[in-house]
Amino acid sequence: MKVLLSSTYFHPYSSGLSVYALRLANGLADLGHEVVVLTSQYKKDLPTEEIFNKIKIVRVPVLTRLSKGVIMPAFLRTARRWVKWADVVNLHLPQFESVLLSKQALKLAKPILVTYHCDLVMSGGLLSQLAGKVTTALGKQVLEDAALIVQNSLDYAENSETLQPFLEKVVESPTPVVVKEVSPERAEQFRAKYDIKKNSKVIGLAGRVATEKGFEYLAMALPEILEKFPEATVIHAGAWKSVVGEETYQATLKNHLKPFGQTWRLLGFLSDEEFEAFFAVCDLLVFSSLNATESYGIVQIEAMTQGTPVVASDLPGVRQPVLKTGLGKIIPLRDPKAIADAVIEILKKGEQARFIPKEFLADFQQDAVAARYEAWMEAVLDA
Repeated sequence: MKVLLSSTYFHPYSSGLSVYALRLANGLADLGHEVVVLTSQYKKDLPTEEIFNKIKIVRVPVLTRLSKGVIMPAFLRTARRWVKWADVVNLHLPQFESVLLSKQALKLAKPILVTYHCDLVMSGGLLSQLAGKVTTALGKQVLEDAALIVQNSLDYAENSETLQPFLEKVVESPTPVVVKEVSPERAEQFRAKYDIKKNSKVIGLAGRVATEKGFEYLAMALPEILEKFPEATVIHAGAWKSVVGEETYQATLKNHLKPFGQTWRLLGFLSDEEFEAFFAVCDLLVFSSLNATESYGIVQIEAMTQGTPVVASDLPGVRQPVLKTGLGKIIPLRDPKAIADAVIEILKKGEQARFIPKEFLADFQQDAVAARYEAWMEAVLDA
């Protein structure tokens, strides 16, 4: 099968959407399918065509940016070539340019499978808000065109104003992960490298620094946590400078962190192997997202793979891993007191709070998710 996958940002960009798309592409390629990924050349030093693992990445030059979106005049010309080549088209929304692909796919009678990651909730000024509304409106046209829509959870789909009119086409698939259980030796090596003391109570944060993550609410909760556990340390693994359109939020967050010094450690972007070890050394992960831009949270699953409990926001989709496993606590949005209480409760339990929900995690493995997509793609081709 020839699969054309498209997302605005892709490897080496790191976000929940781009990581999902990369793992899905790799999984389909491992099953023997030809996979081409059509994306933006969001950095000028990236090649316009590249073979990465078993997949072909085609990057379209960017003329300018509109908020987090990109304007690519050559996109339609490039899209025509690759839609014609493909047997099935997999679009990862939100994606401003996706409607060009869906209309071209309809014209050539190529089935469209949409992976709908999240609703688009834009911060910033009027231009940013307008960009969000336009992208959402175009996305609705794509959802009309789609033969099938994949979402991380029906919980999220049923609570999404954008997806509600299309629920009859929505199917649920776990987000793909590729994570191995970390040995005690690897965990100790990680501690030594980043000078994380053995007696520290380690509170983890994972993900790029963006407005919807709500990291500032952990900062507000930290003084109360430190009263109970003075040895507590926050370690944050995630990108700062490479995150598009979040400079104002990042400056605000830095002000929140100033009083904590080395109690709040910024590790920056980590390799996949180090990311696994990061979750293993954390006593818990705080996942304090604020809005529908977050639909699930790959990092929750990656943490659970190491037996690490999660303090997660009570958002559709986001709450599902903790609700289904009991590994952690659900908290209200924007509530530092609730974060502090949940963190303190878990830290008091110590090792008794940890376990690996193996049966739950099995469906999230990259090969299992790719096999599920393969079956859906074969079904829409046969329809």
